[in-house]
Amino acid sequence: MKKSVWIIALLGLAMSAGAQQIELLPYGNFETWTVRYITESGFLGGSTKALYMIAPTDTVYGTQYTRCKNSPWSSGNALAQAMGITKVSVSVVPEKRGDGYCCRMETRLDTVHAGTMRLNALVTGSIYTGILADPVTLAHSSNPNSAINMGMPFTKRPQALVLDYKAVIKNGTILKASASRKVKKVEGRDAGQIVLVLQYRWEEKGHIYAYRVGTATEYIRTSTTGWVDAHRVPVIYGELPKGADQPWSVLCNDRFKARNSRGKMVCIEEIGWRGDLQPTHAIVQISSGCQLPFTGCPGNTVWVDNIGMEY
Repeated sequence: MKKSVWIIALLGLAMSAGAQQIELLPYGNFETWTVRYITESGFLGGSTKALYMIAPTDTVYGTQYTRCKNSPWSSGNALAQAMGITKVSVSVVPEKRGDGYCCRMETRLDTVHAGTMRLNALVTGSIYTGILADPVTLAHSSNPNSAINMGMPFTKRPQALVLDYKAVIKNGTILKASASRKVKKVEGRDAGQIVLVLQYRWEEKGHIYAYRVGTATEYIRTSTTGWVDAHRVPVIYGELPKGADQPWSVLCNDRFKARNSRGKMVCIEEIGWRGDLQPTHAIVQISSGCQLPFTGCPGNTVWVDNIGMEY
């Protein structure tokens, strides 16, 4: 179904009596992108690469944790600078869909020749609401999540996360490669993932605490035969069922960070479940993989379009 037809259908539903309403997230239709052309260091070959961002073309970059103007989105695409070397990683790109565009995310094993060395890095295609450091530096290398100020202000209580998606999921070998010569095989299985986490956050003595208000999550374990339009992932308010086989099914205390009022990046410490509260922040994350950083199945690809909330 073309994007224009899908949107018209949604508008018709919204105008009918008693119908649910769907509000697209800002830039959630993926029609607005900007691109930066960055030349990598000569030590790495000196290629010029296109770094795509889900943001207006007048976005200004170049300072740590600068949010894209009016856009809540960041992605796995990153400009990295360390010890005078500039490297670009691209795993998220716009792609034509009908008369518009969608977002394509791919898990890739990148190989670069640095002088006489051959270095490998496993990158997962991912988009999320948050602010990525620009540039990513050596300080973030051991924990890539430390480069992200995660989430966006959000105060509503949706019934579901709704989106169009399609996927190619390979049941191949899981690899781990963290910008090193070695590529290791890892046990397990990779899958795409869809995540919405609603949090009520507050700060005490520099710590950022949070109650988990609501969760809408799902693994993408199999390939699709085409686009799955208006896919609905319901929000569960309060604690998830014990043993739930879903991303983010347990509280997280040290996985992601946010900037506190003192300007310091600190862990978001989820300390309990409170489905009765009004959220203050939302984390939306869609990825081509679900493994730890630098780990995944090359070739896994997820396309997404028209991300919105159902009320």
